[in-house]
Amino acid sequence: MTELNLRRVNIALIKQHWPQMLQVAGSLVTNKVRAYDLIKMITADGRITGLGRAFAHYGRIFKSMHLLHVAHLEDYRRMMGAQLNVGEGRNGLARAVFFAHGQLRKGYERGMEDQLGALGLGLNAIIFWNSLYIDAAVKKLAAGGMKIGPEIRAHLSPLQWEHINFHGTYPFNRPELPGRLRDLRDPTADNDPEL
Repeated sequence: MTELNLRRVNIALIKQHWPQMLQVAGSLVTNKVRAYDLIKMITADGRITGLGRAFAHYGRIFKSMHLLHVAHLEDYRRMMGAQLNVGEGRNGLARAVFFAHGQLRKGYERGMEDQLGALGLGLNAIIFWNSLYIDAAVKKLAAGGMKIGPEIRAHLSPLQWEHINFHGTYPFNRPELPGRLRDLRDPTADNDPEL
């Protein structure tokens, strides 16, 4: 524990500022205060106020609990690993979409924020598309008699992109599919007319 360099929690300071801390929390939940205004409330002339120090000490309680859980609970560490894997999968998809498996060769230019907004839209479209078709594939396999248990479903991810062509032109011709998805590809077929 000495290697973790944990600091003591000042409970008296938290008790002293508890009513103001509750007011700040309530204001944040109800959107009555902006984050910018909150920063102004907990700092004065570049120094942290008593309220800011109270929040810091309150946060130390949860940081300590988190470190103890990491050190002693294997399930907690696995849950953290799973969350990190999801985040890395999303970042991998974002890199593949943004760079098209290439590199960004320019420095910052005005308007790059618009590219990031478009990137988010593209990621959401890919994830939504993949989710629809993963669900359809699982339902088709289940209807065919295959048992797909929760342990298999837990490993299905809509963050795949190997089937997406990031180069070239993209026609957006909507097929006439009133209220349904297009048919799933037959993996045993020799060729796929859609490719």
